[in-house]
Formats: sequence, structure tokens, C-alpha cells
Amino acid sequence: MNTKYSDLIDQTYYFPQEEFTLDDNELKFHGIDLMELVRKYGAPLKFNYLPKISDNIQRAKKWFASAMEKHNYKGTYNYCYCTKSSHFEHVLNEALKNDIHIETSSAFDINIVENLKAKGKITDDTYVLCNGFKRDEYIENIARLLNNGHRNCIPIIDNYEEIDLLSENIDGKFPIGIRIASEEEPKFEFYTSRLGIGYKNIVPFFNKQIKNNDQVELKMLHFFINTGIRDTAYYWNELIKCLKVYIALKKVCPTLDSLNIGGGFPVKNSLHFEYDYEYMVDEIINQIKMVCDDAEVEVPNIFTEFGSFTVGESGGAIYEILYQKQQNDREKWNMINSSFITTLPDTWAISKKFVMLALNRWNDEYERVLLGGLTCDSDDYYNSEQNVNAIYLPKYKKDKPLYIGFFNTGAYQETIGGFGGLHHCLIPQPKHILIDKDENGNITTELFSKQQNAEDMLKILGYNNGN
Repeated sequence: MNTKYSDLIDQTYYFPQEEFTLDDNELKFHGIDLMELVRKYGAPLKFNYLPKISDNIQRAKKWFASAMEKHNYKGTYNYCYCTKSSHFEHVLNEALKNDIHIETSSAFDINIVENLKAKGKITDDTYVLCNGFKRDEYIENIARLLNNGHRNCIPIIDNYEEIDLLSENIDGKFPIGIRIASEEEPKFEFYTSRLGIGYKNIVPFFNKQIKNNDQVELKMLHFFINTGIRDTAYYWNELIKCLKVYIALKKVCPTLDSLNIGGGFPVKNSLHFEYDYEYMVDEIINQIKMVCDDAEVEVPNIFTEFGSFTVGESGGAIYEILYQKQQNDREKWNMINSSFITTLPDTWAISKKFVMLALNRWNDEYERVLLGGLTCDSDDYYNSEQNVNAIYLPKYKKDKPLYIGFFNTGAYQETIGGFGGLHHCLIPQPKHILIDKDENGNITTELFSKQQNAEDMLKILGYNNGN
């Protein structure tokens, strides 16, 4: 009878996979010895494997280049990184090695852009697309960037007042885009996105506020689908509606030359994950070209805004199983030495699933368990894997430590969880490790931040402020 954890994984998934391999009873991720990481730094810990960021950017660039060549598409392709997915400098430094552009969503993003410019990481040729609802400080920062010569900064208009607000602060002529308020999926709680301007209102908006305004030049139409780029009737229907608006706008606005396809690619969330990225890119380019050719208008330059896809698969979290609690005749709770609510908040907030695997003891027998965090909140748990109705891990043994890893966690978790701040029940933020490769291809590690201690917490709370 096959009772080992390794047997279970072999029977359930195609394993090994490109990023996951087994070496002497222990899991490796992109060749990284995870148990050696635990031995060196301890657990809990979070990490970013930086080369994966460049790898995903280059994959997307290749898919678009191939599709454009295949369909004789005359427009250009521009890869933008959504900084809101992860604002950390090490993420931007790695991403910007790949000749990309930036999408922002709030005022302080512009300060990051200015910091990157001062360090020579980006230039005036780098596109900075400014999304989001804009008020005083964001408007002022965008204006400062444009007034200081960054003419490839394109504010994406989100509401009817923003053009006037920008014009009051910006010297001379400046480019803009318009965001379409797409319709949400039928299962959504509301019908239309709160962001952007409705399909039917865009051409009238152009005629009223932009057509005769010598200070602004419309360059871009921004199309964003909240659920991301997926092969569904909903997505293709919204794309066609967007293209009809683009064509109608292009016929009255010759300066319009770019289409921003917002809404990103999905991130692998299970060993069962399947998604044909290359097909989706090919079909998007094909659809845009066919619709534009039929209408006899030039195809637009394509911009994409990939945030989670850029950084998500670079991240991971490692925990130790501290103890097992048998609460009834069926449920065994494996308690981790951290909290899901604080370190992987999406597992709590939107029931998001990540790839989860044991790091060691793959030759041991397995058992069905539930995973619990350290806070006193009843929602601090992780109870099922994608495509599987239960979690199975090597059997808990008090004298044989067990470590587990959550993978592809690199997008949003640090910012939503409040990096460096207070966490529920004052559970400390884990140490954070950066993993890279040197010029010889050898794995290198660096401690980015230590685990929080009591002094850090007390200072934030005002107990150690010198009073």
C-alpha cells in the first residue's frame, strides 16, 4: 500500500515540475535547497527568488513578439509593471533590468519613480502610466514629474474632473489616457466598475473636454478587467466592446494610438494549474488586428500591466509545524509557528489558495490535517488545497520537525499584511530573505529584514517613544 507523502504527491499531480523537484526526501524550489534555508535562517521566514521576476517578464515579451510577427501586427508592445503588487526596491531593481515601464496607482508611487530616476534605473523614455482616483497630492506629484521633463508620464483619466485638476498644475501640453469602466462579471455584487468612464460616455467626454482643449493630447485607451485575462465569453465580449470604443474614438481623435490591456495573467496556484498563456496572447493580438482591419483604422500600440504575474511566482513562505491538536475524532489541527491572517492575508480575506507542500519528510506516512495560525481569531486557518478537498502532510511527530512551504506568494501579501507594522495579536512579522544568482549561476541569499521583536512593536504602539 502506498502510504508515503511522496506517493500521495505522485498519485495526485504530475511531479516533479519545472520549479519543484525532490532531492533526498526534501523539496527544492528552482534548485533552492529550502531546508538549508531553514537551517541557516530558521522559520518562519518569507523569501523572494528574484530571477523569477525577469524570467516571467521575458516570457511575456516573447509571447507578444511571436504573436505580432505571426499576425503582421504593426504596433509596438510595452510591458508595464504594476507597482502596487509589490513596491519593494529589490523587486523594481530586478524588473527594470528588462526594459519595462511602470504603472502607478497613488501619490507615493511618484516618489518611488523619482527615486528610481535619481539612481538611473529609469529615464525620461520610461512610460509612467498613472492610474487610480486622483486628488490633491497625487495630482501634484504627477504634475511635478511632467513639469520636470518626464513627458512619457501619462495620467489615465478616471473621472470627469481630473483633466481640469491636472491642467491647473501642469505647464504646457501633456498626454492623457482614458480608463473604460468595464462591466463586471454577472456574479459580481455590482454591474459596472467604480473606476473609469462608461463605454457610452467616452466619445461624448472626448468631444466635450478634450477635442478643443489645446493643453491635452489623448494617446491611450485603458481597458481593465478585474478578474484578469481569461479565456471566457465574458472576457472576449468585453474586449470586443472595448475595441469598438477604440475605433469610434480613433476616428475622431487621430492622436489616439495606444491600447492598454489592463487585468493581468493568472499566477500558478496549484500543481494542477493549466493556462495557455501563448494562446491567449495570440488570440488577443488576432482579435485586435481583425477588428481594426475591418474598420480600416491603424492597430494600436499595446501596453500591458502585469503585477501579480511579474512578481507573484518569486515569493514564498516557510513555517514549522509546532504542535498537533486533536480536537475531535476527525479533525487534527497542525499549528504553524506564525499566522495566516498576518503573513498570507489573502488566504483569509478572499480565500485565496497557494501552492502548499511539505519541505521535508517526504518518505514518511501522510495524514489528513487542518492548518491553524497562532492568533486567537477563529478565521486564522488554511483548510484546503486547490482541486483537493483536504490537506495531507507527513504525520506529525513531536521528535521529527516538519516544515511546510507556501509558494507563489510574492504579490500583495506584504503590503496588505502591513510590512513592518502591527499585526493581529501582535504576531511578529517573519524574517525576509532575498534569493538571487551570482555571475556563475550559484544561489546566493541575503537577509532583507529581521523578524520583529517586542521592542519594535512597543515603539509602534507608543510605549517606547521616550515619554
